[in-house]
Amino acid sequence: MAVLCLLLAACQREAPAPAEPAVAPPKPGPIPQIVLPEPDPREEEPPGPPELPPLFRDIERRTFQFFWDTTNELNGLTPDRFPSRPFASIASVGFSLTAYPIGIENGWVSRTQAVDRTLATLKFFREAKMGPQATGRSGYKGFFYHFIDMQEGARYNTWVELSSVDTGLLLMGVLFAQSYYTGDDPREAEIRKLADEIYRRVEWPWLQQRPPLISMGWYPERGFIAHDWRGYNEAMLVYILALGSPTHPVEPEAWDAWTRTYEGDWGVFQGQEYLSFGPHFGHQYSHVWIDFRGIRDEYMKNRGIDYFENSRRATYAQRAYAIENPMKWDDYGETIWGLTASDGPQRTTQEFKGEQREFRHYSARGAGLSDEFDDGTIAPTAAIASIAFAPEIVIPATEELYERYGEYLYSSYGFLDAVNPSFKYDIPLKTGRIIPGRGWVASDYIGIDQGPILTMIANYRNEFVWKVMRENPYIRKGLERAGFTGGWLAPPGEPQTSGEPDPEAADASDIGMAQSRIPEDDDRPPSEPRASDPPQ
Repeated sequence: MAVLCLLLAACQREAPAPAEPAVAPPKPGPIPQIVLPEPDPREEEPPGPPELPPLFRDIERRTFQFFWDTTNELNGLTPDRFPSRPFASIASVGFSLTAYPIGIENGWVSRTQAVDRTLATLKFFREAKMGPQATGRSGYKGFFYHFIDMQEGARYNTWVELSSVDTGLLLMGVLFAQSYYTGDDPREAEIRKLADEIYRRVEWPWLQQRPPLISMGWYPERGFIAHDWRGYNEAMLVYILALGSPTHPVEPEAWDAWTRTYEGDWGVFQGQEYLSFGPHFGHQYSHVWIDFRGIRDEYMKNRGIDYFENSRRATYAQRAYAIENPMKWDDYGETIWGLTASDGPQRTTQEFKGEQREFRHYSARGAGLSDEFDDGTIAPTAAIASIAFAPEIVIPATEELYERYGEYLYSSYGFLDAVNPSFKYDIPLKTGRIIPGRGWVASDYIGIDQGPILTMIANYRNEFVWKVMRENPYIRKGLERAGFTGGWLAPPGEPQTSGEPDPEAADASDIGMAQSRIPEDDDRPPSEPRASDPPQ
């Protein structure tokens, strides 16, 4: 009886309160500006972030090997995806050029090997055939076609566009190589020279068909793409590169005009006040190379945050969306989350839990104030490549993804592109396979999803890519012409702050409401993936 009484008393006690998170989630409103302490030569360099679990070292090594093993060593061209696609992606090449120095720093390849591969790549792009012809050319006006032949390097097909953003991703890798290989060796000097030549010949104003904004691209058969880069997205890197050009720059008004198109994207979503873009790659790509911590343009100065904090809030919003799981997809939750542009099972409509649901193959997926689409497909890159923004939620998500799906999703080159636990339909698939009882799993690795995984883990560990790119004069010039001030851009002895926020702009919006919307007659392009896909 005494034992029974004790048990009853224990049951009546209140359950212990949940432990407070080690790192507080972001809150709406302004944040303090980052001010770096003056270095003291007598003190050792401060320690880096907490050590990552061993899984991450394995992810890094396998992901690096994707770029090293699949790239054509004769011309440096990296496939768009592997193993299913026969063509190269110029954006993948940009990530490859960034991956090779990460391999050097980790001892996975020698400096000589990486220099050889980098030289082969830059020589190809410097000597590639350029011109307005529809075939037999790699690019025009300094821009390159999105997809090119793996062997010859010519435009792959008539559906392939001359792409401003993919040329931008390539150029970020080119400039990273220029700033990393600083040795006196004649071959490293040649890398710097070739990188300079490739960047200098891009004629950015040519794509300003509706000035001052920059068009998404051009086709030889039908001319310029009718849509410009507008609204918050990955095009930050396009405008910064165009502003930094020493030969064919755009004017600072291009940045001002672009940021004026943000307004429909600022608001509060899932408790986070930030500049929203649904697919998470828009919050990652520019941050791979540019350290936005503490530097602010006029727009972010008025809001009282920086673009790094913006991506941190976007990452928390993605996780909160998965926890809420409004569409009731299988397995979404606190440690399984992440929507971006990725592969999916098939373009089809199927019944799911009593409702007709749209599924897609390769598509932009996301959750936010705009560019929303969710068909239950989770992409590892969405979470893992956000590790620098929010390691406290990314590390457990990565470990859970590996524990739950690693048997099917984790292979020679790390995580395959995506998984959809809700898709269990017996229909023909575009790619991938159905695992009985577990759903659809991708069969490809995609270069532009692998790249952010490798590079952002490197940035989390020791700011490697960021530190190298801070030294690039063209990136610095582009940021300064865009109006960025403060932080690491501040000249020695000058304030590292960018000024006070605008009180009205910095006020938090009502929860769940966008602060403003783009007018109905706005000509913003429809939501679509930023990576071309062959016709379905």
